[in-house]
Amino acid sequence: MKAKHKLRYAIDLLFSRGSATSESYTRLVLECVRANDVDQAKRLETHMELHFLQPDITFIQNRLLQMYAKSGKVLDARNLFDKMRKRDVFSWNALLSAYAKSGSVKDLRATFDRMPFRDSVSYNTVIAGFAGNECSSEALEVFVRMQEEGFEPTEYANVSALHACSQLLDLRLGKQIHGWIIVGNLCGNVFIWNALIDMYAKCGDFDRARWLFDRMVNKNVVTWNLMISGYVKNGLSEKCIELVHEMRLLGLKPDQVTVSNVLGAYFQCGYVDEAIKTFSEIKEKDKICWTTMMVGYAQNGREEDALMLFGEMLLANVRPDSFTISSVVSSSAKLASLYNGQVVHGKAIHMGVDDDLLVSSALVDMYCKCGVTSDAWMVFETMPTRNVVSWNAMIGGYAQNGQDLEALALFEKMLNENLKPDNVTFIGVLSACMHANLIEQGQGYFDSISKQHDMTPTLDHYACMINLLGRSGYMDKAVDLINGMPYEPNGLIWLTLLSVSAIKSDIKHAEMAANFLFELEPLNAGPYIMLSNMYATCGRWKDVASMRSHMKNKNVKKFPAYSSIEIDNKVQKFLSEDRTHPESEKIYEELNRLIRKLHEAGFTPDTNLVLHDVGEKEKYESICYHSEKLALAYGLMKRPHGATPIRIIKNIRVCGDCHLFMKFVSKIIGRQIILRDSNRFHRFIGVMVNVEQKRLSLLETLERGRGCTSKIPENPQGEDG
Repeated sequence: MKAKHKLRYAIDLLFSRGSATSESYTRLVLECVRANDVDQAKRLETHMELHFLQPDITFIQNRLLQMYAKSGKVLDARNLFDKMRKRDVFSWNALLSAYAKSGSVKDLRATFDRMPFRDSVSYNTVIAGFAGNECSSEALEVFVRMQEEGFEPTEYANVSALHACSQLLDLRLGKQIHGWIIVGNLCGNVFIWNALIDMYAKCGDFDRARWLFDRMVNKNVVTWNLMISGYVKNGLSEKCIELVHEMRLLGLKPDQVTVSNVLGAYFQCGYVDEAIKTFSEIKEKDKICWTTMMVGYAQNGREEDALMLFGEMLLANVRPDSFTISSVVSSSAKLASLYNGQVVHGKAIHMGVDDDLLVSSALVDMYCKCGVTSDAWMVFETMPTRNVVSWNAMIGGYAQNGQDLEALALFEKMLNENLKPDNVTFIGVLSACMHANLIEQGQGYFDSISKQHDMTPTLDHYACMINLLGRSGYMDKAVDLINGMPYEPNGLIWLTLLSVSAIKSDIKHAEMAANFLFELEPLNAGPYIMLSNMYATCGRWKDVASMRSHMKNKNVKKFPAYSSIEIDNKVQKFLSEDRTHPESEKIYEELNRLIRKLHEAGFTPDTNLVLHDVGEKEKYESICYHSEKLALAYGLMKRPHGATPIRIIKNIRVCGDCHLFMKFVSKIIGRQIILRDSNRFHRFIGVMVNVEQKRLSLLETLERGRGCTSKIPENPQGEDG
């Protein structure tokens, strides 16, 4: 600090006295460089201009240029460069460095191309600048040009070129550069060894990467981290964990990067307790460690823990970044926790990252998964920039929420803005067609994937079309589509056929699909249960018993169905006929009150949906106390009044009786109910609303966009009310 004060005083004195000699200017410029004081350097430059000093040699101005470049003062560097009467290669290189560090790749290229002379530093700076700013092809082009113009690639240039190969996953060229390094006898440099290990690991050649790693004598922490992160990013988590143990046995202290990688590896392997233990042992946790833990929790189905950890991170005064915020928003989306999602949204606004592309796209997805598409649309509309992920979140969100025509209209708008859809886009589009029963349009969109957008339909796209054809009664066409696929049908395809066969009570095709699933996924309980339920509906109790016997013999586990509801920032879960809740007695009183009220209004439970060979009384009691009904009763007990919708989540598809029950309750009490099951959202809107005009308008928009006509679906909004 004293040095800076002395420097300022000296330059103040210079302004008071007038002109100075070149030697005085040189001494003061060097003092500015030592103190890294850009402000005083600019004052010194101004003083020289005031006294019309134009040095005969470039030393003074080059030192100022270099200082501006290192400090990221691109405009100051460019202004000084333009004023210089004499420039040497050092001057040009300093300007190149300023552009490279600021990411101004266009100016970097233009300046490099108009240089009257270049040296190896010029090439090194440009190659590193391109590679560091994700212009890897340009970096390698200049690397080749360097050799064509007679310059031997330096260690610095080789490291940057290998980095570019890593970004492009260009293993062939990376091997060529490795060969040049061996010929040039440059293998003694630790940076080159690290770059080679990183290149081979990122390009998937782990045997070669590990071979180099094992033979490297002077490994540093960066070397270990490169090998460890390479294993993690490619799903080789066990090898990562082994390498970290080996590192510790050698007495090397892992840094924050090492710890973040091993946390990720533990989560990939499902070793959550080990990850928690490792995390707790870290004394100084950075935001990367915190974020890795939150993402890992979410990957292992522990979203609630991720949200709690986010709160702890804030209490520890660690500032989250946009990636942290987006991961927490995604956890809220998986839980359909609107309250937590809104809290995190508020935090994003407070931090000023709500306009970040990653965050805003996650917010759109979260609001859609919480059933609040109006808020999702507000976020989407106010985004300063959008990418295909943003559009996919909104299109898919509309489709999942039963707003099928809105989804298709938005897709047409996306095309009109000349944005290229991807595979995920078409999953949302085809799902919308499926729910709205738009067969012709669905077929048109499916055909356009290959014909207009130069993509190959994926198994997900075929599954959507099988569902659409099957639901529309064209089961034979659905089977023909499976037989004509360029892929071998997987579990998703057969499960889709089984599901649609169950909807259509088509035992023949259901048995065919189930038999394939028994081979492909022998421990998946779903196909056994679905086929068993179909047999029960037909009264084929021997076949039901046979299915249950097969499940028992193969040790197939059936996961219980449950429903959850969020009240006062706490998620409550219920099983069917659940009496474990502390307020169980009051919940059953409220549910029985609703049942009596519905009975008076003419509603009778459909006991035919109880797929057990028991008496009518047992069937009645079984169907009345399904988990979603208990969740509804709890929600109404805690929130008896108000306009806020009751939001319920179920982990499997809602049954027909519960669907009808929700519809009746919604109309009788005049309250909106939103039920999200494993397939989609079901909205029960409380009062009859006229959506015909909006529906017709949307369909006309679609027809204009597609240039085709189709039959208006009976229930395009998906509003179950």
